[in-house]
Amino acid sequence: MSTANLAVMHRDVAARWGPKSALRFRRHGVYHDLSWSDYRRQCDAAAAGLLDLGLKIGDRVALFSDNRPEWLLADVALLSAGLVNVPLHASLVPMQAAYQIQHSQARGIIVDGPVRLDRIRSVLAALPQIEFIVAFDPVHWHAPLPCLSWEGLKQKGIHHLRRRPSHVRERMEALTRDDLATIIYTSGTTGVPKGVMLTHGNLLANAQAMREQSDLEPDDLLLSWLPYSHIYARTCDHYTTMMTGCTVALADHMDTVVRQLSEIQPTWMTAVPRFYEKIWNLVAPLPIPDRADQLQNIFGRRIKWLTSGGAPLDPNIAEGFHEAGLLLLQGYGLTEASPVISFNSRKEYRLASVGAVLPGVEVVIAEDGEILTRGPHVMKGYWQDPDATREVIDDDGWLHTGDVGYLDEDGFLFITDRKKDIIVTAGGKNIAPAELERLLVADPHIDHAIIFGDAKPYVSALIVPQPQLLEAKAKELGCTVEKKGELITAPALVGFFLKRVEHLMQAVSQPERVKKILLLGRSLSLDQEELTPKLSVRRKAIIHKFLDEFERLYEKD
Repeated sequence: MSTANLAVMHRDVAARWGPKSALRFRRHGVYHDLSWSDYRRQCDAAAAGLLDLGLKIGDRVALFSDNRPEWLLADVALLSAGLVNVPLHASLVPMQAAYQIQHSQARGIIVDGPVRLDRIRSVLAALPQIEFIVAFDPVHWHAPLPCLSWEGLKQKGIHHLRRRPSHVRERMEALTRDDLATIIYTSGTTGVPKGVMLTHGNLLANAQAMREQSDLEPDDLLLSWLPYSHIYARTCDHYTTMMTGCTVALADHMDTVVRQLSEIQPTWMTAVPRFYEKIWNLVAPLPIPDRADQLQNIFGRRIKWLTSGGAPLDPNIAEGFHEAGLLLLQGYGLTEASPVISFNSRKEYRLASVGAVLPGVEVVIAEDGEILTRGPHVMKGYWQDPDATREVIDDDGWLHTGDVGYLDEDGFLFITDRKKDIIVTAGGKNIAPAELERLLVADPHIDHAIIFGDAKPYVSALIVPQPQLLEAKAKELGCTVEKKGELITAPALVGFFLKRVEHLMQAVSQPERVKKILLLGRSLSLDQEELTPKLSVRRKAIIHKFLDEFERLYEKD
């Protein structure tokens, strides 16, 4: 593929498809279509507005917003101005957002409206490098820092283009595939987020490979609802569909997806395993002949197939969908790989696998079983962290994924384990257990904490209280330390610790928060191999020991 960069790709696609619908979205209860021509015009205006602010190629701008059409417009505008989009997850609390903005040295911030703006306002003193803010929705702003409306930015750009009509085109054509397109922060094993640097070439290569593997056509219609701040939706729902020229319909919210499926009647949808688990729980009790009708009622008569990513999909759910006549296929990747490494297609698939390796992507299995990948999809590195980059990309260019698996004789990839100590929830959220455990043990009543939640809808924890404080608290509450096995079951004590956990979790975003706990009635033990000789916690051994109890926490969900 010879396209120089993502912005030129968007310009060329818009010129080709002109009046055809690019985006479909609902405002005030009414669906609207945005044509490719109007899409490009608005991006040019916004890009020129950014250039008028004096931003240079490679400057970073943070984008802090929920999904909405303006998110996609802002992304293309940033890329067209030669800028680096630093997307922040909409759920981030103020200090988390401030870290990523400061670490990336962003010069400006784009927010959706008052909620995100208030979070920025509360940490603005820690962001002295910020020169401007842009807001999609009307906001009240009294700080000395300039705050432009989205419409105001575009108007500024229109005036700029009257003076310099070719400025945006010149900027776009100066960009190469090696130029940085985005920095996406992802959890590290220590909890300190690392900024993944992805270039225009990385994202173009991955979108092109996905287009070939997914067999998308210009008349396809995608219902899109996964957050664009994650690279999964960014590449699959945004760049791959853009390259194809098909229409993307935006869901209002994750809670409206099922209702909007019947309204929009898409031909394709991407989602995470948790979504399909909920759907399967609705249809599984039905007689087998009725499941197909119910699934078709939910997903619509035009649906061709469904794809899952971001976390492992239960093979039984994929089999159940397949038996009901609907293909549910999964892929595999990680942010550092732009993200897709392998993907099942409608023509060739193995339901239990994560698909065949994408065209142009190399995969080998190391001696210890770790999956390594190399190719144009592999990130440039971690922003301002060469040591961390060298830890995951070796001298031969192989990215060490931290996942363990194998390739079968037909080239399909299977994942069997994870080397790196990261939890991936059923919703696709990557969570560093060490960071949550550090927060929890800062409480004087908590001696140790072990986080659980891989492939689960939310995070839970085993809490090990400080023995003396536990005894004193039980006496204060007037209760005995009731146990079931080794776990404390006294409601008053469990409730006391759960409240303390909930308070501590205010420091992290909603998907990272511990929702339920187990309470251990004793200290961790060397003799029971719960601690190393250096008194470090053996997380995997403890989780294995209490796995049944952890699983029961989720039974009623």
